Amino acid sequence: MSGQKTVTPSAESLAASIKATKTRGLPPVETWNPPFCGDIDMEIRRDGTWFYEGTPIGRQGLVKLFASILIREEDDYFLVTPVEKVGIRVADAPFVAVDFEASGEGTAQRLTFTTNLEDITVAGEDAPLRFVRDPDSGEPSPYVRVRRNLEALIDRKSFYRLVDLGVHHDGWFGVWSGGAFFGIIPSEDLPAED
Repeated sequence: MSGQKTVTPSAESLAASIKATKTRGLPPVETWNPPFCGDIDMEIRRDGTWFYEGTPIGRQGLVKLFASILIREEDDYFLVTPVEKVGIRVADAPFVAVDFEASGEGTAQRLTFTTNLEDITVAGEDAPLRFVRDPDSGEPSPYVRVRRNLEALIDRKSFYRLVDLGVHHDGWFGVWSGGAFFGIIPSEDLPAED
């Protein structure tokens, strides 16, 4: 035995570790390479609610703190600090885009999204919009990249507003933002107008 004390990761130890780093803005998680310490009982539900050990985390500041150290590797999500990396469950996307503002017109249009955790992102080349259609119903699930490779599910009311801004381009119905066109659905798949 090495004499080193084994520590079981918890929400409290993660919060204490990240607070000790005292960074301004988002912590530089991409520069950290801590050892994997296992999974903790933390989950982000589809509506953006964070749960720890089956109980919703009610303190928005704590949720924002955890969100600041969230990373995604392929389809797995982790909270990382300089000394530990723990797995968590994410039902769909870790954030929910709850609103957006449109400015400009045509190819110069900019769509600025706000998430449930007050992250702001402008859709474009570095923050693409993505639309996944359910193979059975055809119903789309819209996403926008928020930071790193983390996405926000765009809520229903915002998606309907996006559709209202939609135009046809190169055989697709979609929206422009930041000089990029994002196709929502092939134009031929839209129902004919009466």
